[in-house]
Amino acid sequence: MDDTRPDSEDQKEPVRLIADVMLGRLAKWLRLIGYDTRYDNAAEDVTLLRIAQQEDRILLTRDRGLSRQRGVRAIWIESQELAAQIRQVQAAVGPPPDGALTRCAVCNARLEPIAKAGVEDRVPPYVFQTQEEFYHCPQCDRVYWAATHVERMRKMMEGLDG
Repeated sequence: MDDTRPDSEDQKEPVRLIADVMLGRLAKWLRLIGYDTRYDNAAEDVTLLRIAQQEDRILLTRDRGLSRQRGVRAIWIESQELAAQIRQVQAAVGPPPDGALTRCAVCNARLEPIAKAGVEDRVPPYVFQTQEEFYHCPQCDRVYWAATHVERMRKMMEGLDG
């Protein structure tokens, strides 16, 4: 069951999400595939509702009662299985606006390209030798690159369509 209550007219702003404490793994994956997804594993329900309203975010929750709160758009996440959760979110809100690997998986900031020379002392030597494109998070300063885990992630994402 989908308890999404978005306005019927097309949204002009990209979809912004906020996940409750039970959906940390989903939040990380949604960030990886390109959704602006806020997550704080210590946030209480009242805080989540306030942030959802103030920042015009859709609340993702496994708590049916929380999903029914007035004044907030919410999606009650039915499954405990990650792929099914991602499919449900995509069906409800559409594809991610910016595509995969555009957000930091840890803090949700938008990733920025960084010159290869700028990461030599920050990545393993093999990675530096075999990769050409790097990105960094301007907020938490993590460095990202497309490695074998990205290929596994893309295969998992392809499996979501079926």
